[in-house]
Amino acid sequence: MTDSIISPPFETEQKIPVISIIGRPNVGKSTLFNRLVGKRRAITDPTPGVTRDAISERWYLEGHPVTLIDSGGIKYEREGLDDLVTERSMSLLEKSDAIIFLMEAGEISSEDEELLSHLRPYAEKLVLVVNKIDDPKHQDLVWEFFAYGYQRVLGISAAHGHGIGELEEILLELLGLTPREQAEEAEPAIRLSIMGKPNTGKSTLANLLVGDEISIVSDIAGTTRDVVSASFVYKGTEFKVLDTAGIRRKSKVDEDVEYYSVNRAIKTIDESDVVLLVVDAVEGLSEQDKKIAALIVRRGKGIILVLNKSDLLSGVANEQTAIKDRVRFLFPILSFAPITFISALKGIDIGKMLDTVWSVWRQLNRRVETARLNEAIAQWGETTQPPRDKSGYFKVYYGTQTSSNPVRFLFFVNRIKGFPQSYVQYLKNCIRRDLGFDSIPIEIDLRERKRNPSLHERGVKRPIEEEVKKPVKQPVGGGRAVAKPKARKPGNLASLDKRRKRQDQEQQRRGRRAPAKKRG
Repeated sequence: MTDSIISPPFETEQKIPVISIIGRPNVGKSTLFNRLVGKRRAITDPTPGVTRDAISERWYLEGHPVTLIDSGGIKYEREGLDDLVTERSMSLLEKSDAIIFLMEAGEISSEDEELLSHLRPYAEKLVLVVNKIDDPKHQDLVWEFFAYGYQRVLGISAAHGHGIGELEEILLELLGLTPREQAEEAEPAIRLSIMGKPNTGKSTLANLLVGDEISIVSDIAGTTRDVVSASFVYKGTEFKVLDTAGIRRKSKVDEDVEYYSVNRAIKTIDESDVVLLVVDAVEGLSEQDKKIAALIVRRGKGIILVLNKSDLLSGVANEQTAIKDRVRFLFPILSFAPITFISALKGIDIGKMLDTVWSVWRQLNRRVETARLNEAIAQWGETTQPPRDKSGYFKVYYGTQTSSNPVRFLFFVNRIKGFPQSYVQYLKNCIRRDLGFDSIPIEIDLRERKRNPSLHERGVKRPIEEEVKKPVKQPVGGGRAVAKPKARKPGNLASLDKRRKRQDQEQQRRGRRAPAKKRG
């Protein structure tokens, strides 16, 4: 039973069209999907059947917002999870406003012909796209597909981008849209990731929150490969939930596809505001859970420990309190993280969990005024003075908050070298306790304050008065004419030296002459 407060996504004035990509495995659906949305959203690999869940993404088609869906490959000869994947893909036909039926150039198999006949009732909203026309010389291969009676047939190369513009024009015409300028995107929703080890109930929780089967639920470990996203509304706020693949130890990962899945799940941390770390309440916190939590904390994201399958606990009094205490003892790095017990299968305490998500998100986006922070720093210093070393006491002069989501502070100190980490941790605890950041990770950066020598040490610097040269008065009217000095060529050092010697010799001769006798 789900909480009644969880509702579908916001209704808009105009329904956003849905475009689905349908086809057999390994015909290039995920490559085309990534090409259209402009980023590597879906995992691409030569292995058939990599995509299992339907992956949706907001795409702007010539300025019009649409929902583009990459489906799993449809197979008629099935094994393992093929039944669930095919059923999920075929269910998209009814809800889609436009269908891209992707086929591969070359020989047409019997499975292709079955799909062509099955899709005939949807011909009015279908585009038959022939992929892997990598060379324009191969365009003749497309003409063979007109024989199946579909009105819209187009050859493209999803890998190289050939024919993508023509495909967009056909989709615009099919949906009755005209090109326009890029539409303004809506207010961003709270981005909520669900992470953890395989088989802890992540996909069950994602389906419960969204109210739809967005992720395939199976007892087979590693069922979810791509990051599956959808939206839901809780108490008037929109949430975007991201269901990720289970993260196992490196030694357990032996397939290339799972390697990509795990990397994609880890990258999702950077795209999230709050991460729900789902843990099996019966098994408890494992070493792998600790490593995942450390990744989340280092990136400064909000983290909530969600102990799932609480309905399987024995029901002994204070059992949940004992589990919480054990988690705090085994993993002190998460001493600040909220812990909540739920049952995704039975919908127990989902509302409490989402209230906690809202509270954590508010703290992530909280900012503290610099004046208030510096008042608090002074009080914390009076309560517990920073320690000292052989060079004297360490000092914290002032600080400021440099960012929110993630929350970071910058403190200016007298010396960075040897500054005790124990006092940095003390400052973090004070910030959480006094400034309202008790449920999120915070980071403190230190910077050494450089002070100029005092004026008493270096003396007062007097201003230099420039000597004012008096202008030379030029004779006016009948004054004596002054010849203009002869210009000298720069660099004529030899001539100057000779003239200087002649002048010296002339002065010596005059000095040796006897004075003239006076006439009596």
